[in-house]
Amino acid sequence: MFSFLKDSAGVPQNDPKLQAHAEKVFGLVRDSAAQLRAKGEVVLTDATLGGVHIQKGVADPHFVVVKEALLQTIKEVVGNTWSDELSTAWEVAYDELASAIKKAMS
Repeated sequence: MFSFLKDSAGVPQNDPKLQAHAEKVFGLVRDSAAQLRAKGEVVLTDATLGGVHIQKGVADPHFVVVKEALLQTIKEVVGNTWSDELSTAWEVAYDELASAIKKAMS
């Protein structure tokens, strides 16, 4: 799924490229949540995202894997403050972002 991991034996814990991608995904989802609250929709601010995802060979199942990893990571970080409401908010923001990226891919 991540081309920079293709030659590795597993997912390196401190890989700078993986870390950078994770931070970008988190930021995009956070921004999507803000857009949903302000405008009721998500509009990609980076017009290249669709093309980049096509170039990297991203497919629908990849979006599911990243979503689950994102949710699990946030859940671990926030600990006891995790709730169904928080989970739903992050899921909706991610799903809307993924939908916008997929639309840009077509």
